[in-house]
Amino acid sequence: MAEEVLQTQITRPSPVIEEGQKAYLEALRDQVKTPLATAAFAPGVVSRGALEQAAQQQAATQAGLGTLGFDQQGAVSTVGTGTGIAGFQPFLDAASAAATQAGTDVASARGLVGPTAYQQFLSPYQTAVRDATLASFDEQAAARQQGISDQAVALGGFGGGREGVQLAEYQRKSDLDRALLQAQLNQQGFTQAQQLAGQAFSQFGNLGQLQQGLGSQQASFAQLQPSLAAQNIGMVGQLGQQDFSFRQAQADAAREAERMRQFEPIDRLARLGQGITGLTPGGGTVTTTTGIPAAPPSPFGSALTAGIGAFGLGKLFGL
Repeated sequence: MAEEVLQTQITRPSPVIEEGQKAYLEALRDQVKTPLATAAFAPGVVSRGALEQAAQQQAATQAGLGTLGFDQQGAVSTVGTGTGIAGFQPFLDAASAAATQAGTDVASARGLVGPTAYQQFLSPYQTAVRDATLASFDEQAAARQQGISDQAVALGGFGGGREGVQLAEYQRKSDLDRALLQAQLNQQGFTQAQQLAGQAFSQFGNLGQLQQGLGSQQASFAQLQPSLAAQNIGMVGQLGQQDFSFRQAQADAAREAERMRQFEPIDRLARLGQGITGLTPGGGTVTTTTGIPAAPPSPFGSALTAGIGAFGLGKLFGL
């Protein structure tokens, strides 16, 4: 009865390859034990630059928020109290003031219409001229009246009926002349006052229109100012974005360079392992069999199995 045996067949690579595998495993073990400084090439974002901060500050000033505070990364950390006055607010205030003044001018012009509007334009000079003219007329009238009396005395009719009739007629005519003169003077004063009132009405009206036009211009400036400010902030912001993108690209390139530097030994080791694997796929084999070993084949059977073309029959039989 045949005895059952255990056979183990180990297939090993050549000593040169085996030595290379040993060196590779030792280097791989050392590499695994050494941690990488990943912080040197970890993803990150660069801080905001001065241009971006300037654009943010301009926007805050435009909104009336005051001075901004920035942290080490350039992010907004604090917002000042500010004035609360946006960039367009002064123009709105000027427009409001102009509109108010226009209303005042229109109200002043409204007070220059009506039957009594002329009274505030009656000049004391006109009154003085009228009074002086009437006083001169009265003096001349009195002198003429005295002349009638003197003539009556010279004719011997002083105190008579004829003198009385002459004096009465003269007084009536003098009173009419005086009333006509006073009316003319009053009419002249009234006409001048009316003209001055009309002129003032036109002036206040024109001034109101000018004030209204000024208010409209200021309102237009208030509408234009935000767009101009936005354009300026946008241009500064674009410059800031360009600066940020450039610095971010520099930081990314530096991190990639550091990553490549730290991974370069690992890449070399990986290429070595790939090369060894390419030369010896599997790195050798180990086969274990159990049972009764079969008899070794005869040289003739091996030749038949492998193909006689591989060996000559004479060599197989030692011929």
